[in-house]
Amino acid sequence: MLRRAALLLLALIACHPAAEPAVIRAPDAGPGLDDAAIRAIVEDPARPPAERELDAGRRPEELLRFLALRPGMRLADLGAGRGYTTFLLARAVGPDGVVYAQNNKFVTTRFVEPAWTERLATPELRNVVRVDREFDDPLPSEARELDGVINVLFYHDTFWMGTDRARMNQAIFAALRPGGFYVIVDHSARAGAGAGEAESLHRVEESTVVDEVLQAGFERAGSAEFLRNPDDPRDWNAAPTAAAAAGKRGTADRFVVRFVKPAAP
Repeated sequence: MLRRAALLLLALIACHPAAEPAVIRAPDAGPGLDDAAIRAIVEDPARPPAERELDAGRRPEELLRFLALRPGMRLADLGAGRGYTTFLLARAVGPDGVVYAQNNKFVTTRFVEPAWTERLATPELRNVVRVDREFDDPLPSEARELDGVINVLFYHDTFWMGTDRARMNQAIFAALRPGGFYVIVDHSARAGAGAGEAESLHRVEESTVVDEVLQAGFERAGSAEFLRNPDDPRDWNAAPTAAAAAGKRGTADRFVVRFVKPAAP
């Protein structure tokens, strides 16, 4: 009798495909990394000197505190460039986490190769998955149930690149788990400018970004002031090359906004 029952159970299992493996992610509860852990990431000797030189204007420790990251998280870094933010995220989530680092074709071919390929081969980025996709549809199908998506200083570029941002933000919404966050950092434009100076000055008005992201179903969940510069007249080109040539790189007024995907009712 027991043997017959066992054979029947095996037959039933064979007739039904196995369920898709569950995504293992960091738990919702618990604080982010403490100050000592964050300082160790920022002071990691594996960080290139060229990136350390940008820290005064980028404030990586404050960014990591704001993100409240934990080991094991699944993240995406949109507009990863050569990996300034990607390195910080990869170190924060540790070997049990993953960072999907996305660049589009324009950025890859014009600005980041071959340095990007070379850096991805380093042991420090072994938990990073390279993503070469356009911003309209920035994440692969396996990037699901993400804990967070970060876009640092690239949202304004999606305007002059002609990105379908409604589609982009909806794709990000779909890739996040309920309660997952979407953080955007960008150069702020003058009041009333909207996205009209996104190409000429590489700036965008905060309210314009907020309105677009909320339309995708997100809820606003806070902001930070650590990159604000009230003395910035916001009338000059904040693109890296232009800002460096003018001796102003890292001094632009920047907004930092956090959104969340609402938890399921």
